[in-house]
Amino acid sequence: MPKATWNGAVLAESDRCEVVEGNYYFPPDALQRDYFQDSPTHTTCPWKGTASYYSVVVEGQTNKDAAWYYPKTKDAAKNIEGYVAFWRGVQVTP
Repeated sequence: MPKATWNGAVLAESDRCEVVEGNYYFPPDALQRDYFQDSPTHTTCPWKGTASYYSVVVEGQTNKDAAWYYPKTKDAAKNIEGYVAFWRGVQVTP
């Protein structure tokens, strides 16, 4: 089952992930919400839409904008709407 970890903590785990462009997108109910803080960062993808970000905080350490999601996707990416993906040192194991 795919799992996302950082700084020794399991951030998310689910067998219902979607893989898009090599990234595992975890369903929102798979997240350990205590580790996530909303970020003001937003970026735009031409075919997915506007992404929002979370910073991940574990053991007092912050990984800024380490997770992203699309709250409202364009039609081509409806399968990942609301799902969360990771980068910036977060390890995702399939």
